Amino acid sequence: MFLKLARPAPPAVELRPLALADGRAVDVRWVRDPRARRLRLIVTEKGARLTLPRGVSERLALSFLHEHRDWLAAQLARQPALVEAPLVRGAGDPLPLRDQAVPVHWREGRYVRASLEDEGIVLQLPERASDAQLKAALRDFYQQQARQDLGAWLPRYLPGLPRAPRQFTLRPLSSLWGSLSPSDELKLDLSLVLGRPAAFEYVLVHELCHLVHANHSRAFWREVESRWPGWREERDYLRGDGLALKGRLARLIR
Repeated sequence: MFLKLARPAPPAVELRPLALADGRAVDVRWVRDPRARRLRLIVTEKGARLTLPRGVSERLALSFLHEHRDWLAAQLARQPALVEAPLVRGAGDPLPLRDQAVPVHWREGRYVRASLEDEGIVLQLPERASDAQLKAALRDFYQQQARQDLGAWLPRYLPGLPRAPRQFTLRPLSSLWGSLSPSDELKLDLSLVLGRPAAFEYVLVHELCHLVHANHSRAFWREVESRWPGWREERDYLRGDGLALKGRLARLIR
């Protein structure tokens, strides 16, 4: 007789308004997640999210939100960068790639395909191609471009590491820029290829250094410093412009 393991219940989500210091009210998604270890407030392309561990009282969560109101207001002030119009078929609006606004050219063809050519990004579409097919082609395009960057950078760093990552995954991540699993699977946020290459390479170096130190100890940061002395500048760039990058990618491929 085989026992069927029950799946863990999904986190409970509740939308609540929060009054900021300037009088504005914003909606915050309260997510009660039994896997969480601490209170955490983040801003993604979907808005503000507060994660609560098991057993945390509402009073403590409200106090935490109040203490972080100024930070939240500063992050939400960047929201105008997130309301750009989505890609319109046939329009000449450029697309982001490696911190550049690259011209777009539309062509008819038998297959849906996006490619980087001398004149810019070429989007080939049959007449009856759907928006979903276009978004899938853009996702494939950005993944291909990101893998080209990784292929150019990795040979510089692998010789000094104890081992290579077992697998690379490039996909949108809600709040993180990258992660390294216990099985050495390295995940990177696909939106990094939209921003400046130095920031993308820094995130790669950061995660590769976890092959040496599986933590954020002083020894880990010394390892990062030895391979990427300018890491603080790239971290600040991602803190300032990262939300916009994630938002742009979401509108293009989702």
